[in-house]
Parts: sequence; C-alpha cells; structure tokens
Amino acid sequence: MERRNFIKNTIAGTVAVTMPTVKDTESVPPFDFKMNYAPHFGMFENSAGKDLVDQLKFMADNGFRGLEDNGMLARTSEVQNKIGETLVKLGMTMGVFVIEGGDNWKISLTTGKKEFVDRFVDTCKKSVELAKRVNAKWMTVVPGYFERTLPLDIQTANVIEALRRGADVLAPHNLIMVLEPLSDNPDLFLRHAPQTYLICKAVNSPACKILYDIYHMQRNEGHLIPTIEKCWDEIAYFQIGDNPGRKEPTSGEINYKNIFKYIYQKGYRGVMGMEHGNAKPGKEGEMDLIKAYQWSDTF
Repeated sequence: MERRNFIKNTIAGTVAVTMPTVKDTESVPPFDFKMNYAPHFGMFENSAGKDLVDQLKFMADNGFRGLEDNGMLARTSEVQNKIGETLVKLGMTMGVFVIEGGDNWKISLTTGKKEFVDRFVDTCKKSVELAKRVNAKWMTVVPGYFERTLPLDIQTANVIEALRRGADVLAPHNLIMVLEPLSDNPDLFLRHAPQTYLICKAVNSPACKILYDIYHMQRNEGHLIPTIEKCWDEIAYFQIGDNPGRKEPTSGEINYKNIFKYIYQKGYRGVMGMEHGNAKPGKEGEMDLIKAYQWSDTF
C-alpha cells in the first residue's frame, strides 16, 4: 500500500506468531497500554460509524491515547478544530500529519529549484497554523523523488538546504518535521535510516528528526533493533505495520512484542503511529486488531 493511497483512504526482529481471534465482536475488555498507539480514522469505522468524533471516542474507550491523520492538512479548518477539541476532551495526543504541498510524489526537493523549495516552505507555514488547531507537534516530510540527472551528493545537499529552511519555520514553534524513509517505490529519494540520520545531522536542528517506520525499514534494510540503536538520538517518532501486507502486528513476520519492549525500555514514551490496514474486514477484524495490540503490548 503506497503512502499516497493510505492518505486517500484515511481521508475518506522477525518471528511468526499465532494470535487468538476474538469470538465476541461487540467488545474487547478495556486495556491499559504501556505505549501510546495512535490509530487512523477509518480503522474502526465498522464498530464506531463514519463520524470522526465517534471514531475518536471509540479509540479512547479501547485504550488508544493517540491519533494519526496523514491527510489532516486537506481537511477544512472547521473539521480540524473539531478534531483538536475532541482530542483535548478525550486526553488524546495528536500524532503526525503529512506536510504535503503536492510535490511529495515527484521529483522536487532533490533538484534544488526555487519553485519546489518555496512551496515546501509555504506548506510548512500552513502546517504551523494547523498544528495550533489540533495540538500537533510532529509532521511527516517526504522530500520527493531522485533527480537522476544530478550526482547523488548534490541531490542530498539540495534536500538538506530545503529542510533547513523548513526547520527555520517550525523550530520557533517547537514543532518537529520527521523525515520518513519509504519503501513504496525505487524512485523515492529517502529510503534508509542511516541516510536519514546523516541528513538530520547535517540540518542540525531540533525541528528535523527521523520518523522510523518499522514496516518500511523491514522491507528496505531489516536489522531493525540494531539500526534503531545506531540512529536513536535522531529518532523522534515511530510508525507500525507488519510485513508482508502492512497490517497490524502479529499478521506478518515482525516480532513486534520484542521491538515494543526494546523501544519502551530505551525510554521512548511518544506516539506509535498505527499506519497500516486491518488484516480482516468488518467488526471482527477491528476487534482482532485491538487484541493484537493488547497481546503485543504485554512485554
């Protein structure tokens, strides 16, 4: 599932494990999660209905304390305000939304061209206003595709310079852009955690850190825990998805219980974004997803 398709849908260690299915699809007993897992809208639509506030209440009732909404920037200010107010009432944390000015899925920041840099900076400014409405702290940045007519080091320098300008917009507001290396296609410039680590070090701003998406990094490079350890001081955010299939933990090969334990013992208490689909359809699939997180959180 490509990131852009995931956004579209939401606006509308390695081991095999066996999970018990949920017999009663009406409810799952309340659970006090150790970590702050953040669902997306639509993930519990069969159980909670289509209304966004009702979905947030369902998340909170089932122990989830965060929300991710990649496409938040495209929502109306009225809807953004309503989401922000509801999150406060429920004691929930806003996770990432995507800084998307239309250039994430094409050749853009790697070129160094003024038009792309200016649009990126302008979108960062709009994101500051959105962050105020929904009490957000982190926002995802995707620097676009390779410009294969330029040497790689020149592309990297161009991206660093653009990100420095974006960081200058965000830093005074204590906001953080989190750079996400992706596995969706080979044209994406940012693909590996060490590459992203180097760029963050070069930008040298508290407003520019790594979003370590465990699903994408399992696909691109593996060695999850050793790589997280090496990049730890630049990681500000995590996202979840099992592989293959990009569904909830226990649906694939990744030993999420072990990874969650490691991240928790390192002292991370931030948002863990649930950027994945449901392994099964309907209410039963939604209840099984909740049970999967409960099981994975018992470390």
